[in-house]
Amino acid sequence: MKKILLSFLMVIPVWGFSQSFQVNLQGQKQIGMAGAGTGVAMDEAAVFFNPGAVSFLKKNGIQGGVSPIFLKTAFSETGSNRVEHNKSKVPTPFQAYAVFGNPDGRVRFGLGAYTPFGGAMHWDENWTGKYTVTSLDLHAIYIQPTVSIKVSDHVGIGGGLVYSMGKVDLRRAVPLTLSNGQTATAKLQGDAHNFGWNAGIYVKTISGVSIGVTHRSQITASVEDGDAIFDVPAALASGFPTKFNADLPLPATTSLGLGFYPSAKTTIAVDVNWVHWHKYKELAFVYNNNDRIENTRSPRNYHDAATLRLGVENQTTDAIALRAGIGYAFTPVGVGYVTPEVPDANRILLSAGIGFKPTERLGVDFSFLYENLKSRTETNIETGLSGNFKTVAYIPGIGLSYKF
Repeated sequence: MKKILLSFLMVIPVWGFSQSFQVNLQGQKQIGMAGAGTGVAMDEAAVFFNPGAVSFLKKNGIQGGVSPIFLKTAFSETGSNRVEHNKSKVPTPFQAYAVFGNPDGRVRFGLGAYTPFGGAMHWDENWTGKYTVTSLDLHAIYIQPTVSIKVSDHVGIGGGLVYSMGKVDLRRAVPLTLSNGQTATAKLQGDAHNFGWNAGIYVKTISGVSIGVTHRSQITASVEDGDAIFDVPAALASGFPTKFNADLPLPATTSLGLGFYPSAKTTIAVDVNWVHWHKYKELAFVYNNNDRIENTRSPRNYHDAATLRLGVENQTTDAIALRAGIGYAFTPVGVGYVTPEVPDANRILLSAGIGFKPTERLGVDFSFLYENLKSRTETNIETGLSGNFKTVAYIPGIGLSYKF
């Protein structure tokens, strides 16, 4: 029984602690440019991308948007010709921002709400890896009040406190049979409320090139008294925990961005994001019945990983802007650590977007992001699940904005 319990608890992901569930969908204009936005002062989404650039925005405004994720994953077990697919469940990450203060002054204020981690992965209840995971639902919502100061006509600095609210629901089958003949099941549910920060500097050089540097801190999501719910034979139920505690690190990100302006109507943005995945050394759990079940420490040993982004915007007419982008993300997941709830691999990003301004104040932005993950064959060192994963993601988005 102890082996059954440990095998279940060791596969829990860290709140989307992988590229597969790290949600880089924080602004509709920026999504259309492959997520580049650190070195440009485009709109209210600068609250997330670079708080230092907020003070350089020409107008105040509010905006909101949503980007549903259509994730398609195929799995082929080693030695089998059978191909299994995940179920269709669409998570809807959102973003909302407001910027206010005197546009001609030195100090501006902002407020952001966005989902940097989240996702949904659902497999058939009887699929090959049912004893590893059958479903995962998770999200983390960040709330960020921000202050931005224009130190000079060429330099802006800014920062904000981040309040994080997270939830997770993970389910799997347990290799036991109930009295009705059905397979036993288990699920873990929990939430976390924690703090972090986001800060940046924005420089508009004499040559016209703009430069941005930002750092978003790590947030350690502390789950206390999470619910461990096991539907197992009654004779064994007392040996399973009902509560768990865990500290789950969400990684810090350091970004460098450049903005180029070859004409009055064209903006080129280049970003390099460095995500500090190395903090994810292990996954540890403390149980409420550890007099019978020992606490577990499961190695992960992720490594830092970078994402490269290039985006272009052209203000084609006064009312229409066209956008496009390309990027490449390196996976932080090493050999032997790929799991079916986080089937990660190096990926290419392709994006497009269009913006409409029906009036001087109102704006509507559409985006589309396509992510293609490299096919990856792995054997997980914890669970022994062996096979090939192939994943693609289709992410349309829409946002509304209003200037004042």
